[in-house]
Amino acid sequence: MDGKCFSSVYAYLFVFCIFEMHICKCNATKKKSMKKIMLSIALILTSIITFAQNETENEIQMISNSYSENPEIRDILQFEGINYLKLNFSSKNLKGKSYHLTVKEIWDGLIKTDTTIVNSSKIPFEQFQKINDTVLNIKIISKLNNRNKLKMTFKLPNFSITKEFDAIESDDYSLRNIAEVTKEKIEFGKKFYLLAYILPYEKDGSKYWCAVESSGKNIENWGNDFGIKHYLVFEMKFE
Repeated sequence: MDGKCFSSVYAYLFVFCIFEMHICKCNATKKKSMKKIMLSIALILTSIITFAQNETENEIQMISNSYSENPEIRDILQFEGINYLKLNFSSKNLKGKSYHLTVKEIWDGLIKTDTTIVNSSKIPFEQFQKINDTVLNIKIISKLNNRNKLKMTFKLPNFSITKEFDAIESDDYSLRNIAEVTKEKIEFGKKFYLLAYILPYEKDGSKYWCAVESSGKNIENWGNDFGIKHYLVFEMKFE
C-alpha cells in the first residue's frame, strides 16, 4: 500500500473519529458507543499497518547505474560498443535467500531456448548458495564480438560467469533494464523480467530502441510486434 493510499485512509478515519466524538459529546449516554468506535478504529489502523509492513518486507528494491562516472571510460565504452550495467538489490529479508537468473533466446518471434545463467542454490560451494547480506550487487558487461556472438559477463559476489549467444551481424544491439522501465514490483518467490538485449524497431529509415522497451509487458512478443529478428530476455527470481 503506497503513501497516497495511507493518507486517504488516515484522513477518512480522522474525519470519522471527529464526527463520532462530536455526536458523543452531545449525548453523554453514548460513551459506551464511543469506546466501541475508538476500539474499531484502533483495530483497523493496526490491520492496515500490519498489512503494509508485510507487503514491504516481501518487496526488493533495485537501483541501477548504466554508466561510468569517469567521462573517459564512458567514451571508451561507447566507442567499443560495450554495455555496462550495475544492479543493486536490497531488502532486509534478502540475507539467506537464493537467486535464479535465466535467459530466453527469441528468433523471428519464437522462443528457441530457455536456459539458466545461474541458480545459486545449485552451486556446489555452500557459501555461494545463499545471499549473505541484505544487498546483492551484480555487474553486467556485454558486447557483440567479431564472431557475431553476444558476449556477456555477469560479475556476482565472489565469482563471475561469462556466456556467449548467437546473434546477427549488427552494431545495433542494446542492453536494456526492463525491470526499471516497467516498474514491476520485485518480490520474493516471483519471477520478473530483468533485462532485454534488443535490436531496434525500424521505421522510415529511423531506429527506435525506447519505443520497444517502453511498449508494455508483452516482452516475449516483441519480435512479432516490432519485426525484430533476434533478442534476449533475462528473468530473475529470489526465493
